[in-house]
Amino acid sequence: MHFVIFGLILLALVFGPGLWVRHVMHRYSEPADRYPGTGAELVRHLAERLDLPDLRVERTETGDHYDPTQGVIRLTADKFDGRSLTAITVAAHEVGHALQDRDGYAPLRWRTRLIGATRNAERVGAGLMMAAPFIGMLSRAPSIGLLTFFGGMLSLGSSVLVHLVTLPTEFDASFNRALPILQRHGILKQPDGRHARRLLTAAALTYVSASLMSLLNVARWWALVRR
Repeated sequence: MHFVIFGLILLALVFGPGLWVRHVMHRYSEPADRYPGTGAELVRHLAERLDLPDLRVERTETGDHYDPTQGVIRLTADKFDGRSLTAITVAAHEVGHALQDRDGYAPLRWRTRLIGATRNAERVGAGLMMAAPFIGMLSRAPSIGLLTFFGGMLSLGSSVLVHLVTLPTEFDASFNRALPILQRHGILKQPDGRHARRLLTAAALTYVSASLMSLLNVARWWALVRR
């Protein structure tokens, strides 16, 4: 019984943040025409007001994000063309990342470098995990488990590290940049302030959810290795 309760608590901790984020984003996506401008139009407007002349905005299917290597904000169609509170708030959050880039915000630079470094580590780790069984059959070496372990840590552990390093960057973009912008420039309708805070929390916690899922993947992989 205790094991079942522990399992339910663990599932709630791992999947709860992601479910809450999706709930909040969906809740404030209606009414769809709450604001006169779209998320993309807000990005362009703020780029002019905040001295970001080279900032671009594009549609994407891979999730809302700011790409510091190309200086472009990518929004999914519902944010790019949307006029909801969710669309406006998420667009402002991504502009917050562009401001971090302009101001030389150190955690954003660390994250960008870390992503490049871990991408290679993940490839090496995946290759080691795939090659380990064949190396074991050929060499019959008892230490092949260490090779598998090392490959798993490179492949799965790298994503955990990236997500954890990302957290301060996300909260700074939400509450030290996006929220003051929305308030200072009178973008939000008067009753929307507290709802925007909730959305900005959800935008930042997206990576908490991703971190927990990555940790779960590591735990599942470790359990398989130990069998």
